[in-house]
Formats: sequence, structure tokens, C-alpha cells
Amino acid sequence: MARIAHVEIMMVTLVPLVKRTDAIQSFVAQETPMVRITDAEGAVGTGYSYTIGTGGPAVVSLLRDTLVPRLLGREAEEIEAIWRDLLFATHATAVGALTSIALAAIDTALWDLRCRRANLPLWRMAGGAKPAIPLYSTEGGWLHIETGALVEDALAVKAQGFAGSKVKVGKPHLAEDRARLSAVRAAVGDDFRLMVDANQAFHYHEALLRARMLAEVGISWFEEPMPADDLTGHARLAEQSAVPIAVGESLYSPGQFADYMQARACSIVQVDVGRVGGITPWLKVAHMAEAMNLAVCPHFLMELHVSLVCAIPNSWMLEYIPQLDPITQTRLDIRNGLAHPPEAPGLGIGWDEAAIARQVVPGSRSEHRV
Repeated sequence: MARIAHVEIMMVTLVPLVKRTDAIQSFVAQETPMVRITDAEGAVGTGYSYTIGTGGPAVVSLLRDTLVPRLLGREAEEIEAIWRDLLFATHATAVGALTSIALAAIDTALWDLRCRRANLPLWRMAGGAKPAIPLYSTEGGWLHIETGALVEDALAVKAQGFAGSKVKVGKPHLAEDRARLSAVRAAVGDDFRLMVDANQAFHYHEALLRARMLAEVGISWFEEPMPADDLTGHARLAEQSAVPIAVGESLYSPGQFADYMQARACSIVQVDVGRVGGITPWLKVAHMAEAMNLAVCPHFLMELHVSLVCAIPNSWMLEYIPQLDPITQTRLDIRNGLAHPPEAPGLGIGWDEAAIARQVVPGSRSEHRV
């Protein structure tokens, strides 16, 4: 074991290669805070998290001024203790998105470092439950995309062996969402999964009306139908909906997931490593879901989540949205519609250091040493 000797912080902004819109927002840019931790023996771990275009500088500031100084000199293998200490050091701002996003960058770096020191890939170190995971695609299902293009994309990914597609919903009239989904269902048949995502757009009664329509189309889950802080509404909806309810991308702690699970307010757990605070709390949520016989289908971050869903037994599918291509030399290993986790030690993400250096946001980089 070795103590943390050097920490580097930076942020890269990645603009999506395709237009991304949903019922409440547009994904204009991925602000990507990155943390690189070097121990006293020279081993290095790299971690990251993300926003969808706002708040990144605040995350970098929290890392630089509050969290990273508390890392120096700590034993890098004591990941649980470090995560807990950093959480309580920022107790006045937790639970919340900025704190959890900042913690995630540190925690994923520590896990990368641990796995590299052990010469093991993350998926084996964290559990080693399965060698591959089915994929579904979201990249061709954004809300602005015309129905014909939705159909073409779904047929294309089905031909590649994907398990399903996800379509954004939230058009002004229920009939518009029904027409889009019905056209896709008619084209792909009943042996291909379709999921929908409302991105928290509806109030309870509208969500209930949409859920009834979704059942008619054979939808596999109804994602974020209402604001994530409406736990009671989700529990009421889950009780009455024939379509499983999925939540998680807007929950920021294991405790929030526990509340949803105990209230039977969801059937699909979409815990996001970049938003829940890192790999350490992600695994807690995943195992809690396993204990309650619930499936885990994480939100976004496929390059990192592929290892985590293969570490646990109760994962179901992985969301395909490529985002790191401009700053990585590796790509998701897809064979016959299945994603395979990297076998390289650590997270298995091959960073393109030259590309990162070119795209670092001015003023975001800092170095901290013992």
C-alpha cells in the first residue's frame, strides 16, 4: 500500500456529436471534471465525472479548494474511509449534485488506482459476475427526431444485435408520443425491447395517462416520469402502472435510492456512478437492489458502467450513448449486440493524453502535492 503523494485536477468539455434533446432540456456539452491521483510508489489512477453543460466550474472549485487537499497523505487503499470523510467534510452541501459529482471524480480515480496496483480489471475487482451485458441504444431516440428516423435507427440497432432502443417522450399531446412509439413498434416487432424516458416532465395525472398508453405499445420501462423528488407520486404511479417505473439518474445518494426501493416506487434502478458519488456508493446501491430483487440498468457513462454492470449479478442492460471518443484511444467492445468489459487493469479506459491536453478548459487545471 502507498500514500497519496500527488493529485491533478482538470476539466475537459465535450460537445455531443449529435443533437440531444428531451422533454425539458438539451444536452449542450459534457463538462468532464477529471482527477489524477499518484501514490508514493508512482502508481497512477484517473477518475472523472460529468455535467450536461452547467456547474462544471463549481465542481472543479469544490475539488480544488475543499476535497483534494484532504486527500494528500492518505492511504489510497482506504477508499471507504476516504469517501466517508470527504462526504462529511462537505456535509453542509450534501446530499446534492455538485458534491456527489465531485466525489465521483475522486472515487473513480481511487478505484482505478487500486485495480492498477492489483493488476486487475475493474469488473473483476468489483465482483466479476458476468463477462458481457446486452446493449440498448438511446442515441437515435431524442425528442426532436422525426418518426421515420426513429424507425430507421431502431431497425439499424436491432440488426446489430442490440436488445432494444429507448425513445424520449414528452410531446405536448399524448397522441404524438403514441404515434411515434406505435410506428417504431410496428417496424421492429414484439421481439425487440422499447423503453421511454420522460426526463421528469409530467405531473402525476399526466404520467398515469401516459403509462396506460405505454402499456398498449408494449414498453419495457417508463423512465423518470415525474420530478425525482416526488417519491410519493412515483410510488402511486408504480402501484397503478403496468409498465415498470425506472429512476436513478437524478438521485444522488444511496439513501435516496433506499427510500425509492422501500416505497416500491421503482422497478428499474438506474444508478449513475457519476451522480451518486462514485464506484463505492454505486456498488452499495446495486447490491441493495439485488437484495430487493430489482434490476440495475445504469444511466449514461457506458465506458465506465460496462465494467460495473459486469461486476454485479442483477444488471439487465447497458445504455449506449458514446461520449468519450474525442479523448480516448479505446472504444466499447461490442460483439453481436453485447458489450464486453475491458480486461486491462483499472477502469480500462485508454485516455488520449494529447487530446485531453488540447481540450482542457483554461483555468481548470491545478496540481497538489504532499
